[in-house]
Amino acid sequence: MKDNFQNEERIRREIARLLKSGLKTETAPFPEDSVAFAAILSRIRDEAGNDLEKKLIIGGFTNYPVGEDRQRCQECMYYLVHRRWCDLPELDVPVEPDWWCRLWRI
Repeated sequence: MKDNFQNEERIRREIARLLKSGLKTETAPFPEDSVAFAAILSRIRDEAGNDLEKKLIIGGFTNYPVGEDRQRCQECMYYLVHRRWCDLPELDVPVEPDWWCRLWRI
């Protein structure tokens, strides 16, 4: 269990480093319906697979809240609070509560 936690922390730090370094992610367009949402998921499966950086790019990750409502991972339906994890199967990555991606849902 401890090794798993350490690995998740390592990945979370790597994501933070990539986002802080200016990784250009696809924050737009935000999927306005289930068809657009499914298309982004399909791209992640087809183009990114297990490639962390590509997942972040296609998913449109930011290391800050987005929009008027300051949407962030913490309020997303896929966020596992106690694990600080995105449980969307196509992403399945450790995240910080104040991050955001364009697959955000409530």
